[in-house]
Amino acid sequence: MKTTNNQDERFAKMIFATVYPLYLAKVEKKERTKEELHQVIKWLTGFDEKSLQKLIDKKVTFEKFFQHAKLNPNAHLITGVICGYRIEEIENPLTKQVRYLDKLVDELAKGRKMEKILRAV
Repeated sequence: MKTTNNQDERFAKMIFATVYPLYLAKVEKKERTKEELHQVIKWLTGFDEKSLQKLIDKKVTFEKFFQHAKLNPNAHLITGVICGYRIEEIENPLTKQVRYLDKLVDELAKGRKMEKILRAV
């Protein structure tokens, strides 16, 4: 599925530190933990707690965030619909990566088992 250039640019310029508290609130509201959120982020990006905090403190954009990430080789296994878009049909690589993260956070908040979220094969 094609996303608009405007939408792709918006994701690129969005500051990760402004979205992170929303992710945290979403999972904690559903009785999941900050540690579980960090586990999901680490699985997708390779960022440990210290690296993640540095990126938050520096207020990096999603573009910089994913430029520094080492995307998990199984990230392509993240499929389905998030915010009305089928992930596997998104053409822009950055937009797809942001939607991967959105989908993982959504699955965590919905109570899915961690081994399923982390696409344990």
